[in-house]
This record gives sequence, structure tokens and C-alpha cells, in this order.
Amino acid sequence: MTEVLDIVASAGLWTAVLRIATPLILGTLGALLCERAGVLNLGIEGIMTFGAMIGWLAVYNGADLWTGFLVAALAGGMFGVLHAGLTVTLGLSQHVSGLGVTLFAASFSYYVFRLMVPVAGTPPTIVPFQPVSIEGLSDLPFVGPALFSQTPPTYLAILLSLALAYLVFRTPLGLAIRMTGENPHAAEAQGINPMAVRYGAVIAGSALMGMAGAFLTLSAFNSFFPTMVQGRGWICIALVVFASWRPTRALLGALLFAFFDGFQLRLQTVLGGVVPYQLFLMIPYILSIAALALMSRHARVPQALMQPYRRGER
Repeated sequence: MTEVLDIVASAGLWTAVLRIATPLILGTLGALLCERAGVLNLGIEGIMTFGAMIGWLAVYNGADLWTGFLVAALAGGMFGVLHAGLTVTLGLSQHVSGLGVTLFAASFSYYVFRLMVPVAGTPPTIVPFQPVSIEGLSDLPFVGPALFSQTPPTYLAILLSLALAYLVFRTPLGLAIRMTGENPHAAEAQGINPMAVRYGAVIAGSALMGMAGAFLTLSAFNSFFPTMVQGRGWICIALVVFASWRPTRALLGALLFAFFDGFQLRLQTVLGGVVPYQLFLMIPYILSIAALALMSRHARVPQALMQPYRRGER
């Protein structure tokens, strides 16, 4: 028991929690923005994979790290255009379109990677983002190393969650997004173009998903492999429900899942010789399902989510 408490009290765990949570924060914010406008985007898994690949590929070919992030965001936005075209303009099933985008983006990622990078026994690498210590704060006991010695994309993800919360609940644009997700016909009656709002939300949300994938190759790791997203996109979809479609709760939900994940990795070093490691791998998912079940009972789903909009129809 003492060893378990030592793990929880270690700054190393909480440093890892923020690192693990960063792609979840960005991906969840992207999915949340889409759903607030009434569009379910199940293309997130593939978009994250493509963002991870194209961002890494840009840096591998000479671009700087922030340019790689921008390239990943633009690529994610392009997949957002595709998804919005199929679901907003044509009114096709958001489930089918999203899964199609995931399959296409993931497969296309592997194709482009193999086309541009020669096959080698050891995957080529880049120099990723390095942790940046905030002077004066990183020296604080415990919280300093955990909170103020992270890579720049982690700080960006936290700022984006706060900025999106302000945008959604404190600005006219946020009101337009929420109205479109609740009742697009009422939004149209107020002079808002629901189709334009949905397009913008899906494109911006997909750009965030691309950035989430880029974090994996440009900050968490230094190379790309096709299976590196490992279901994080689906976790983000669940975290949106856990967060009740609120950006600040999405931040907390991502940190909670990351804590479970980081904790089980360290718990294996303590109990790995006694308990099969597969049980440890299950811990973050079991606890997340339990938390999701508790929170989703009180979640209020946007009323027009997954409902195609046709101007003039009710």
C-alpha cells in the first residue's frame, strides 16, 4: 500500500499524466466542437493518424516543428471539409461518413508514409519538442516539475481548452454554434446560416484532431508508425460525453483518463510479478467506463446532434 501511495505522490507520475493527456485534450476539444454544432465526427481516429504522419513527414523533410503542427492542422481541416461535405451538404449518415473518413485517412497515411519514406529496419526519427521549464515556477516542489516542465504543445492544449470554453459560452459565435447544435431552424430564424456554422465547426474541430495526432510524433515520440494512435480517437469521443459537451470538463476528463493510464504503467513495476500485466492495461478503460456511466446520466446531448439540416424544412 505504501508503494502505491508513493506512486501517486511522485512528481514523475503527474508529469507523465499531462503528457499522456495532451493528445486526448486536443482530440476531445475537436470532437466537442463538431458535436456542439450538431455533427458527430467519427473520423477522429483516422484524422489523428494522418495528422501524426503528415506532421512528422513535414519535419522529416526539413520543416520546423511548429510548421509540422500547422501542416497537421491543415490536413485535419481538409478531412473536415470532406466529412462536412458528406454530412452537412449531402445529409448522409454521420456514422457512416465518419467511419469512412477514419478508414480512408488511416489507410492513406500508411500509403503516403511508405511512398515517401524508404523501408528500413529502424524507423527514421526526428528531433521532437523538448520540455520547456517556466522560470521561477518549474523550481516549485512537486508541482513545478509536473506542471511547468512540459513541451510547448502541452501548454497550448491547456490554453486552447480555456479559450474554447470562453468561445462557446461567452461569445456570439459560440452562441451561434450552440444554437445550431440545438435547433438549426431557430438559428436560421435569427439570421444565422446553420450550414456555414456546421462547416466551420467541423473543419476547425478536425484541425484540432490533426494537431492531436501530430503531438504523438512531434512531442511524445520522434517517429511514426501506423498503429500509434491506438484507439485514442475513440476515447476522445467518449470523453465528450463524460464532459457533458463542456471544454473545461473535457480537460478534466482527459487528465483523469491519463492518470489511470500513467498509474497502471507504474503499478506494473510494483505488482507486475504477481498480477498479469493484461489486467493493468484494463484499468484505465474500466475506470473510465465507470466514470462515463456516472457522468452520462446527467449529460444533456445537443438536441440536433446527428440530425441533417435542410433549409426551410422542419
